[in-house]
Amino acid sequence: MGEAYFYHLTRTAPDVTLATLLTRCLAQSWRVAVRGGDAGRLEWLDDRLWQGDGFLPHGIADGNHDARQPILLTTGPAEDRDCLMALDGADVAPDEVTKMTRTCILFDGTDGEAVSRARAQWKALTDAGCGARYWSEEGGKWEEKASKNVEG
Repeated sequence: MGEAYFYHLTRTAPDVTLATLLTRCLAQSWRVAVRGGDAGRLEWLDDRLWQGDGFLPHGIADGNHDARQPILLTTGPAEDRDCLMALDGADVAPDEVTKMTRTCILFDGTDGEAVSRARAQWKALTDAGCGARYWSEEGGKWEEKASKNVEG
């Protein structure tokens, strides 16, 4: 059963943190769905990932080769994936967390609405029994600040 990792971004842009996490996922041979709430934002992210320092093979959902993409940018389901990364307040259901190896929820800590949305997601997921860990970069490096329903 997977866990949800909440990443409270205060120093690094979401696309930069996402690229770092995606690189780590690929190193573990995980297939990843990156879920956003807006197709236009995913197109912007598509451009950013191609322009980054490292090569992150990916595609936007509803293309000809979705099943072959190691990273799939989508506003929809995350089927046949090991990891789900949610951006911009995209919904994540408890049953998705339990099916994934890892679920990552990235949110902008300088945006009060994004913080409120992340708190509501934390409560909904942990109340449903999902394991969750809260990570903050506030001190200059990533530190786990809280966890619920997890071992160790």
